[in-house]
Amino acid sequence: MLIQQLSSKPKSNITTAITAHGVGMVFKSDSQKFQALADINLSIPKGDIQLLMGPSGSGKTTLISILAGLMTPTAGNIQLLGEEITSMSRKQLTQFRRHNIGFVFQGFNLFPALTAAENVEVSLNIKGIGGRKGKNEAQMLLAAVGLEDKGKMLPKNLSGGQKQRVAIARALAGDPQLIMADEPTAALDSQSGQAIVEILHQLAKKRGATVLIVTHDPRIVNVADSILYLEDGRLQPPKFTPTG
Repeated sequence: MLIQQLSSKPKSNITTAITAHGVGMVFKSDSQKFQALADINLSIPKGDIQLLMGPSGSGKTTLISILAGLMTPTAGNIQLLGEEITSMSRKQLTQFRRHNIGFVFQGFNLFPALTAAENVEVSLNIKGIGGRKGKNEAQMLLAAVGLEDKGKMLPKNLSGGQKQRVAIARALAGDPQLIMADEPTAALDSQSGQAIVEILHQLAKKRGATVLIVTHDPRIVNVADSILYLEDGRLQPPKFTPTG
């Protein structure tokens, strides 16, 4: 792996990357209310790889969306890298996410008309890295996930595992300190899924980034430092324990 070759940001003294206090989420529809999350309290150390597991409908995607600043909770507060994001303005939050969070989606979310390299370049451009520097960094990011020879290929010509690697390379753009992944192995076979999780594991351990992965897959628990288990919108004792 070439992840260690990416340029590093100065290390901060913050030891806790993600903290949630009393987080709740209620969805309203007409006169009805649905409690998706209730009294979520968690603390994830910097540099850890953390799994968020639980049955379908337990609130995992809602929780990771809140932790990533994509949704605002109806109760509680979130701190990321020592900053309370729940008190930020929309503009401040957008800027914070842009520079500190990389998100990996279950469905890849690649632009079909752009090559693998161009998909990564778009993310770099949004973060103010363009021109020759952006092109060079895109190639370096693709090399970091083992796709140095796939930069000119369109997503339709890539396998599912390769598409997810492009998505990870895109998430790495700008060297964010937080990587969040929502079911990154769900659409992949066992071998491809294990390779994707290993890339994320290497990122956490070699880059000092913090990785939070939503997953149903018990086969990947041993790459985690710890596991959160969510059921009916509340954190419960985990059903699985890392042994590696």
